[in-house]
Amino acid sequence: MFRLVRFEVYKLFRLRSVRLGLLFALLLPFLWALAPGLKEAYGLVLASGWQVVSLSLLAGMEFLFPFLVVVAASETLGSEVAQGTLKSLLLRPLSRTHLLLAKLFAVLLYPFVLLGASFLGGVLAGMPYGLGAFYGGTGLGEGGFAGAGLLSPQGALAELLRAHLLAGAVLLPLASLALLYGTVFLSTTASALAAVATLLLMRLLVAFPALTPFLLTTYLDLYLRPEAVGLGLPLLLLYTLGFALLAALVFEQKDL
Repeated sequence: MFRLVRFEVYKLFRLRSVRLGLLFALLLPFLWALAPGLKEAYGLVLASGWQVVSLSLLAGMEFLFPFLVVVAASETLGSEVAQGTLKSLLLRPLSRTHLLLAKLFAVLLYPFVLLGASFLGGVLAGMPYGLGAFYGGTGLGEGGFAGAGLLSPQGALAELLRAHLLAGAVLLPLASLALLYGTVFLSTTASALAAVATLLLMRLLVAFPALTPFLLTTYLDLYLRPEAVGLGLPLLLLYTLGFALLAALVFEQKDL
């Protein structure tokens, strides 16, 4: 099983969309570090390199990172079907469930690698601004970017690591959902579109207040609301597990 997981991780990170996604995540922070109009657009003057890391996370989680994760998860099965390699894989002495679990592990690893690339790029891009103590905030803690006084490097790093880990948790159910649709449609494009459409539909369900605390989309900004971790994190993990179990059931019954 370990060899199968390693093989699936290797295949995932060979996908062009995944490699381009990592490149975009690494280079995005340099856009913020060099942007001349931050003050005019956001009322922000960079006081520390830690704020560059934060800006990259905030911008990426608006659309780019979720989109990249959904596409990568959709492509794990879609590319196999397009290349005609899925049937040959299933001829090997392994169960469909084991194969899907290996793919699931790979796609759940990707969000953290993606965010790690963004974090690394942010640190590199922020070095000219300094990574020491500064007056202000990271935008992810008390007081936003204005902060609440002098913020130490350790405090800034702790806020950013916590936010990146929570952002990774937010992306897990999106990857699992896209993989579920991958087992249904066996197509990268259809799977990605179905996952995006499902999220948009869930957003509309806010019109039903009784459902709001239990909707996946309610916690897509959990990295900004650590006070909601008590309910949000278990719910995100439950969605991830639920989508994965449904994917395994569908894949077992799928006529290939």
